[in-house]
Amino acid sequence: MLDRLPEYIDPVALAEKRALISGRIAVSNLQRLAESLYTDEGTIFIELEFGKEDSLFKITGKISADLKLKCQNCLDAIVWPVELAVKLCVLSSIDLADKLPEDFEPLLFEGEKLPLKNLVEDEILLDIPGFPKHEHDCFSLLLKHNAAGKSESASSDAKQAKPNPFSVLSKLKNSGEL
Repeated sequence: MLDRLPEYIDPVALAEKRALISGRIAVSNLQRLAESLYTDEGTIFIELEFGKEDSLFKITGKISADLKLKCQNCLDAIVWPVELAVKLCVLSSIDLADKLPEDFEPLLFEGEKLPLKNLVEDEILLDIPGFPKHEHDCFSLLLKHNAAGKSESASSDAKQAKPNPFSVLSKLKNSGEL
């Protein structure tokens, strides 16, 4: 087991060693995920086990976090628990994907080191919804709140009635001069 998370990994070499890596990654380090987040506070816990079975290099493990996503209805925060089971097979060509065990996903690896945070970020991006929203009807609540705010501002505007700058035109129209 590695004491701290490496920035880059070689999944084939780790599978040969039957390595186990675990640790935390700050949510703020995942730039592509940031667009969906309300805030980038928090950490992501990862635990990945690398192994080899027959001629297949496998990565299994889990990724967990409590992310704060942005509700696409009301734009407020939603706490979204992430509990992912990772099951990947390392492939040198996508043509080999049909030979994978049924419950494994392909991970295309072309022999160079792979940024660990990209692997974690890809798995999370595949899991979170494209249009996150609260379970309750936050959009209706937002409309009611906005309508109440507008009615309050309308009543305050009525109290501060300003003269209409077009009232002169109205007088001209009524007098028949226009």
